[in-house]
Amino acid sequence: MTLDQIRGYCLKKKGRITESFPFGEDVLVFKVNGKMFLLANVDEHPVTVNLKCDPEYAIELRERHEAVRPGYHMNKKHWNTVTIDGSISTKEILEMIDHSYEQVVKTMSKTVQQRLLTK
Repeated sequence: MTLDQIRGYCLKKKGRITESFPFGEDVLVFKVNGKMFLLANVDEHPVTVNLKCDPEYAIELRERHEAVRPGYHMNKKHWNTVTIDGSISTKEILEMIDHSYEQVVKTMSKTVQQRLLTK
């Protein structure tokens, strides 16, 4: 999976999705309604992304995949860094992105949650 594919997937999410470089020109940040759900280091090869995660699920993913580590420069309880090196299927990467997005949306008002999480 490439950074362009990840970018395209993020930009198709519901809500006001923005992309920016608030931490410098090497870290691309995606936000839903102003809250971060994915950070990608654009200079690393293979690509790495930071994704928000339920704490128990974060541990499970780290135990299951060598490419999943505690979030670099993030709250390690709630964020994972995932190396996109081909060891995790595209389907599972997309599921992790969806989970991160949902974790962030869950912190929003019930009205916003209903609008963003209904298919």
